[in-house]
Amino acid sequence: MNDIGLFFALAGGVLSFFSPCVFPLLPAYITHLTGGKIEDSKLHVNRTTLYSRSIGFIIGFSLIFIALGASASFVGQVLAQYRVLIMQIAGILIIIFGLQMAGLLKFKLLMKEKRVQSEQKPKNIFSSILLGMAFATGWSPCVGLALSSILLLASSSETLSHGIFLLGAYSIGMAIPFLIISVVISYSLKTLRKINTYLGKLAVVNGMIMVGLGFLVLSGQMQKISAWLSAFSLFEF
Repeated sequence: MNDIGLFFALAGGVLSFFSPCVFPLLPAYITHLTGGKIEDSKLHVNRTTLYSRSIGFIIGFSLIFIALGASASFVGQVLAQYRVLIMQIAGILIIIFGLQMAGLLKFKLLMKEKRVQSEQKPKNIFSSILLGMAFATGWSPCVGLALSSILLLASSSETLSHGIFLLGAYSIGMAIPFLIISVVISYSLKTLRKINTYLGKLAVVNGMIMVGLGFLVLSGQMQKISAWLSAFSLFEF
């Protein structure tokens, strides 16, 4: 499959991970997830537990995100005769979400939080999967805006598999840095503190990427670019 949308989805996942709503909470999330303790500016935890619980958490939120992508694509298929209109509406909404992420718009409705808290600590990989699913269903506004943009893109896709691939790419975009940071904080929290100072700028970058995506969808250029890229085997999926 050749589609620039996959790259936008992947980038959206990475930048969602580094959003001000998620990144600062990582030590608390990972401590809760693994049962470890933060002492001497690092997380003390068994390595096997860290890896298995992190992978379980990733599986959990990926299942929810991909299911949402499939659902959005299915709705798009049902309304296939209105695809052009759906793409135009999706493009406008993605632009609005992008401007909100960049801080250029301040709609209170889009700033409301909806989080699901789990008081019970995971005891194995299966409970870690459930925690990941809870995280995905109770995301904060920053992740919600980026995720909603990718879901809108999925709803305007031509096939069901396309929507699944888009949300799969989004999940990978969040999964890779999550695994890396999980390992990093077991050595030191200094890296997180440094990254925290750049979160505001990353939010602006995230927003501008979504605005660019919105204009491509609204103008119909997304499909043209994807068709052009399909001529190069480098972009084969």
